[in-house]
Amino acid sequence: MAASPEDDAGGDGLGRQEENRMGYENLSFEKDAPIARITVNRPSVMNAMNLATLDEMIAVLGEVADSPEVRVAILTGAGEKAFIAGADIRELAHLSALEARAFARKGQHVCHAIQWLGKPVIAAVNGFALGGGCEVALACHIRLGSTEARLGQPEVMIGAVPGWGGTQRLPRIVGLGRGLEMILGGDPIGAEEAYRIGLLNRVVAPEELMPACEELARRIASRAPVAVRLAMDAVQRGMDGPMTTGLLIEADAFGLAASTGDWREGAEAFLAKRPPEFRGE
Repeated sequence: MAASPEDDAGGDGLGRQEENRMGYENLSFEKDAPIARITVNRPSVMNAMNLATLDEMIAVLGEVADSPEVRVAILTGAGEKAFIAGADIRELAHLSALEARAFARKGQHVCHAIQWLGKPVIAAVNGFALGGGCEVALACHIRLGSTEARLGQPEVMIGAVPGWGGTQRLPRIVGLGRGLEMILGGDPIGAEEAYRIGLLNRVVAPEELMPACEELARRIASRAPVAVRLAMDAVQRGMDGPMTTGLLIEADAFGLAASTGDWREGAEAFLAKRPPEFRGE
């Protein structure tokens, strides 16, 4: 299953295309090894996420984690207007305090599952990424956006606060001052500003967004899968502690990588001046 730093999610890079294997109603899921594509498919409500969609996200992330042939996932939203416009306000409007807390925890669980999937997740931000949608994008490891992307945490504008990790991840990514400005002001920012402050890795024309994400995904997928996971783990664990702890985590990751067949294959390929053939072991 997904959502745990300890899960084993290596891959051998072999597989063939499959689509919506579990029959998701609110998501479109396609595997074209070594890449999986997850699309929030509720364009009539700008891909707003309700409880059913959150449950499906947990299921599909588990499927990605458990698929050895998948090495990278791309997450996006259906249509041309929105990545994910946020949580579905129709479900939020009448929640009690305890129900609202449970809803927040479920959204946090989804974002945690993305962050600790064990495989890189690239967000293809094709439009509005607001509230919970911005928080889902924040949980992804790399974010590419189209020129039409708009990102923000507008919760305070309706008397709410970010509940799916925005108060924690956003300041860590863009810095305390910029994070607070976005959270307390509530106004969304455009793609170029998001790129300037480090919220987006890259901005491209709308028609170039998915090709750019797929090119990046295939480039990452061509690297040693275990090494990719160990490097991700070292970065994420190290950021939550002091530098000295992070360096120990890094040294452990380096040592574990040295025990893999991919390490030996990489060294032999380098010395032989040939492309490596990584097996994820």
